[in-house]
Amino acid sequence: MIVGICGINGRMGTMVLKKVLERGHRLGAGFDVSSAPCFGNDASHIIHSPLMNVKISSINAADMAGVDGMIDFSSPKSTLSLLNIAVKTGKPVVIGTTGLSADEMKSVEKASEKIPVLISPNMSLGVNLLFKLTEMAAGALGNNFDIEIFESHHRFKKDAPSGTAKKLAEVIKSSVKELGSSREVSGREGITGERSDNEIGIFAMRGGDIVGEHTVFFVGMGERIELTHRATSRDTFAAGAVLGLEFITGKEPGLYSMYDVLGLK
Repeated sequence: MIVGICGINGRMGTMVLKKVLERGHRLGAGFDVSSAPCFGNDASHIIHSPLMNVKISSINAADMAGVDGMIDFSSPKSTLSLLNIAVKTGKPVVIGTTGLSADEMKSVEKASEKIPVLISPNMSLGVNLLFKLTEMAAGALGNNFDIEIFESHHRFKKDAPSGTAKKLAEVIKSSVKELGSSREVSGREGITGERSDNEIGIFAMRGGDIVGEHTVFFVGMGERIELTHRATSRDTFAAGAVLGLEFITGKEPGLYSMYDVLGLK
């Protein structure tokens, strides 16, 4: 495949580029903001490879027309700009960008009516299995257990809680009827009173170079279940994104997830 990458200078963009080449594909377009370190230069400035000869530029239709699909790890604003052109050129898009607002998600959904779009707050196959296991456990245990989420990331992460933690909370709310309208508690301090049955705790730790760790606690009287995923390399996210693009290329327009890639329902 000929693959385009949006946010190619970023940490995830660089990892995706490596995975694209490792899996035998070729880079066809590299997009980023003008302030990015390698903007205007050949992508070989990011990683050394003879398979490049692609100038890093702003998002544009001419370059996108030459690729089979796009992988996006940028910003919400860039993601929406990318989608607008992808719809016009008919290209599938894999979105790993987090922090999208409700209105921005509506724009993603609207684009998916025209082109295949795969979006996930976390492209790791393991994390998406965690989503499924959380769904199963929450559905089986119901509101008989207190459910809390703890996540850890590197000190440079800008948003909290993580998109993955938010997705886990969504999975829990949709799986336990009594928690459908529960409040999300991101901190407890002082005399808070007893924990209610209508809340989910979501706590974030930031430090060092932690790639990403998520644990869902199901805490009952006399027993506790913990579902944990630990990422030790961004390779897992990059590999999942490339697998995602391979999966949706040639598919009908629609909104896809990593569940589809894994064959989960």
